[in-house]
Amino acid sequence: MVLKAEILLPGDAVTGGCLALTAPISFWGGVDPASGAIIDARHPERGRNIAGRILALPGTIGSSSASAVLLELVHAGKAPAALLMDAPDAILLLGLVVAREMGWPTPPAFRLPAADQGPLADRRITISAEGLITIA
Repeated sequence: MVLKAEILLPGDAVTGGCLALTAPISFWGGVDPASGAIIDARHPERGRNIAGRILALPGTIGSSSASAVLLELVHAGKAPAALLMDAPDAILLLGLVVAREMGWPTPPAFRLPAADQGPLADRRITISAEGLITIA
């Protein structure tokens, strides 16, 4: 299986385990910025950790603070290895842009429809710099 994702924030190729969330998440109050753990008590993936994973987001629950949480995750070394978003979230992406401006290693971000994210759950995948996704 090969999928093509749209590049939202470019970066190097990445390989890793994919954590495909089954519900939208708010980074503010939903993810611990110090550890990367999903802490929202109502989220289906509560207790799982996004650090170092390729994180597939079927949606986000907005808060302007999401960019700050993602920035903290990058700074703490607990950010996802890459983001796959159903729809671009400008607030969330802002955290990555600021991290990049600070000179911190920043994960790439891509747009991939939620319908294509599910089959990637808990699989080891590779995303090329051009957005080609393959199961490793």
